[in-house]
Amino acid sequence: MKQEIVYKSVKELVPYARNSRTHSDEQVAQIMASIKEFGFTNPVLTDGDNGIIAGHGRVMASQRLGMDEVPTIELSHLTEAQKKAYIIADNKLSLNGGWDEEMLAIEMQELHDIGYDLDLVGFTPEELEEMDINIEGSLEAIIDESKADDVPEVVENPVIKLGDLIELGYFSYICPNSGKEVRL
Repeated sequence: MKQEIVYKSVKELVPYARNSRTHSDEQVAQIMASIKEFGFTNPVLTDGDNGIIAGHGRVMASQRLGMDEVPTIELSHLTEAQKKAYIIADNKLSLNGGWDEEMLAIEMQELHDIGYDLDLVGFTPEELEEMDINIEGSLEAIIDESKADDVPEVVENPVIKLGDLIELGYFSYICPNSGKEVRL
């Protein structure tokens, strides 16, 4: 069976009244950001009478974005029982998938290292932390291998003067104009 993408007015689409899947404002905002970044890449599935089978969150996001039309695919061949079952299955089956956590961490770190906004892929800062994503920057970008064995000279009573730059890993500190020397 050949299925065609047809653009339909957002105003014509009717949400399924008994949809058991919920969409928080935060998730709808994430979907909006995804549509802005990647385009509307996943058509809304309808039942032949403009009833939404799958894509309720995408329709909510498109409404908030002020979109007039969205891509749809009509599934008018489904029986009422199949339609009810697919509304649930479409959401649940994606939740049943897993992650290759090592590969995911590598991909996420690479995206971060090239400056990509990780908010657009839907993971929270806590989830990124659990993956050990170095959101401060890649270690490869920080470590200068040619200086890896260099040990700085130890000064007995170091003094920081106005304008001195102190670098501690990711952090830098410039001694402010306090008129006083700071002893470490």
